[in-house]
Amino acid sequence: MSWLDIASVTGFFITWAGYTVFARKKAKVTWSLSSSLQWYRVEWMLRMLERDMRMSDAAIIGNLERVIGFFASTSILILAGLVTALTANKAAIEVLSSLPFAEQTSVEQFEVKVLLLVLIFIFAFFNFTWSLRQYSFANVLIGAAPPPDAEGISQEERRRFAINTAKVIDQAGHSYNYGLRSYYFAMAVMGWFIHPLLFMAGYLLVVWVLFLREFRSRTLQSILAAEGRALGHEPEK
Repeated sequence: MSWLDIASVTGFFITWAGYTVFARKKAKVTWSLSSSLQWYRVEWMLRMLERDMRMSDAAIIGNLERVIGFFASTSILILAGLVTALTANKAAIEVLSSLPFAEQTSVEQFEVKVLLLVLIFIFAFFNFTWSLRQYSFANVLIGAAPPPDAEGISQEERRRFAINTAKVIDQAGHSYNYGLRSYYFAMAVMGWFIHPLLFMAGYLLVVWVLFLREFRSRTLQSILAAEGRALGHEPEK
């Protein structure tokens, strides 16, 4: 591995971990997709407690689980393809060598790059499956929610139940988000098969795209505008 390869891989992990920490901290001081959706999750759970029938709430959770289940299954298929690529490394190297601007790659270098992708998709699979489990926990909480006419349950207790149920759904959303980010950064690793500089440009572009979508997207503006909020203000605690 050349010094450029080592620098690009080191920068990759630093950039990924750094953006994750940055996004979590910035979401506490300004509106983001995650913080705005958490506000709606609390509102959702408060209104769920006012309904006698909670089938629609369980159906929404089920829809979310199906989407995440698709990504979890896809991760397994991708891992199978990557393991297959390891067994056909010489043929893959010949294809890569025919690409313009591609660096000469040895069998060992190719295997290291594929193994990095394997690790990323294993990480994605664990996040998607953990997200699925947390959504199943939320389903149990919705099933155990007190009915609107239950006696002996104060409004404060109902609100506490709603907030904590929303937190479980929020954590499931975070795990899903981490899994999706793995896919984004895996796309950047594809550039490494051609040249380390393309790899660097790839993960820097991924971070920029993630930042714009999380903190500056029109979708976020529409979510905030639905409740009369605007970008740049601190999220409600």
